Amino acid sequence: MFDKWDKRFIEMARLISSWASCYQPERKIGAVIVRDKRIMTTGYNGAPAGIRTCVERGECLRKKLGIASGTRHELCYAVHAEQNAIIQAAKLGITIEGATLYCTHQPCILCAKMIVNAGIRRVVYEKGYPDPFSLEILSEGGVVVQRYEEPDGPKEDER
Repeated sequence: MFDKWDKRFIEMARLISSWASCYQPERKIGAVIVRDKRIMTTGYNGAPAGIRTCVERGECLRKKLGIASGTRHELCYAVHAEQNAIIQAAKLGITIEGATLYCTHQPCILCAKMIVNAGIRRVVYEKGYPDPFSLEILSEGGVVVQRYEEPDGPKEDER
């Protein structure tokens, strides 16, 4: 189901996630948008340009307010990784229609809506997220969604 390219781009999303400025280590998210086996843009979750990050503030606003994961997305200083990758494409004039988005975590509902409208056709994610509505929107929007699983070792022609 997954090939060596999927593995490479998931590994890239993991690397990009290490740049995230989220205060909570488990919430460091990375995204890579790929078309024709070429990286178009990347994104990680972090505060908008010129805004202090949660790390700089020394606390997570969501944790401080007791907000459950998967809810009240607007109450956070960070822009999501998927959003940053899509915004970067728009800013640089890069078309991402028909692309695949690789992400360390399942997109939330806000990101799902942006993914559909951006014309992204496939999402490959590694870890789940408590937002089943996002999967419904992606599916209805014609986006193929796959949870990444490590391939079962090298294939005969890759050795």
